Amino acid sequence: MVSTSIRRAAAKKLRANTTPHERTLWRALKEFPVTGSHFRRQAPIGPYIVDFFCPARHLVIELDGGHHNEDEAIKRDQRRQLWLENEGYRVIRFWIRRSMEI
Repeated sequence: MVSTSIRRAAAKKLRANTTPHERTLWRALKEFPVTGSHFRRQAPIGPYIVDFFCPARHLVIELDGGHHNEDEAIKRDQRRQLWLENEGYRVIRFWIRRSMEI
């Protein structure tokens, strides 16, 4: 397993290099007006780093681009989602098309 400090550094790097879709969703989530809905972005959970995470609701939101449609990526995503769900998290996954305008 990768150490906590390495996962935190990786999450920080991911936050610095967000996609336009992630930035758009982040703007909406950080101002979400529901009590107990504080979200974190690129947050480490166990051995993974998730795109968006609401600790109070045990909710994970993932934005998946084209590379998630490859066989190996699909298998990794399935293992990751199963692990998160077994730990009590609900995972919502959105597919983003490359040509999509925001």
